[in-house]
Amino acid sequence: MYNRELLKGSTSLLLLQLLNERAMYGYELVKEMEKRSQNTLQVKEGTLYPALHKLEQQGYVEAYWEKKEKGPARKYYKLTSAGKKLLQEKTKEWMSFSNMMNQMLGRSGP
Repeated sequence: MYNRELLKGSTSLLLLQLLNERAMYGYELVKEMEKRSQNTLQVKEGTLYPALHKLEQQGYVEAYWEKKEKGPARKYYKLTSAGKKLLQEKTKEWMSFSNMMNQMLGRSGP
């Protein structure tokens, strides 16, 4: 488990990246993050949904309901064109930050 402060600034980048690949519902996003991080990243609902709602309010993500044959309808989230642009900007920013941190910690970059 990572420090909350470390995750705070990267949650939106992770959500944008996952939603760039395909539309997903909340639980699916949580499970995908756990899977890709080999269970080292565990995002709680109290972090996930406020981040998704903020991205939605800013126009980077759109939400829609999809009915299922079995079970209740699910609320899916998908990236907008503005969200794709933001993802490019945030990815570039993250790579620059990550390289700087590696240099500061005495490690070489990629």
